[in-house]
Amino acid sequence: MDVKLLNGNVLAYLGDSYYEHQIRSYLINTGLTKLNDLHKQAIKYTSGKAQAKIITSLLANEVLNQEELNIYKRGRNITVKNKKHLNISEVNASNGFEALIGYLSVKDTKKAQSIIEYAITYIEETNGK
Repeated sequence: MDVKLLNGNVLAYLGDSYYEHQIRSYLINTGLTKLNDLHKQAIKYTSGKAQAKIITSLLANEVLNQEELNIYKRGRNITVKNKKHLNISEVNASNGFEALIGYLSVKDTKKAQSIIEYAITYIEETNGK
C-alpha cells in the first residue's frame, strides 16, 4: 500500500483508530481499570479540542518535516460534518492531526509513537493527568 496515495479521509479514519488505541493502552498501563474512569481520561487526549491543541503545539515547535506537514494539510482540508462543540478551525486541525497519525502509523511507527508521546506529555502538562 502506498500510503502517500491515500486521501485525507482515509488517513484520518486510520489515524483516529490508531491514536485512540495507543491512548487507551497508555491509560490502562497507568493502572486505570474502571471503564468510566478510562473513558473520562481518554477524552482529555482524544477529543477534537485536545487534538487541535496538540497539532498547534507541534506546528509551533516545528516538530514536523515537510512531508508530514503536507499530510497534515491534506487531512486538514477534508470536508466533514461539523463535530460537536468544535469550531471549524478545531475540526480542521483535529482532522489534520488524525490524518498525520494515520500516515505515520503506516509509514513511520517510531515517529507516530514519538508524536503520541509528545501529545501525552502536552496534555498532562496543560490539563493535568
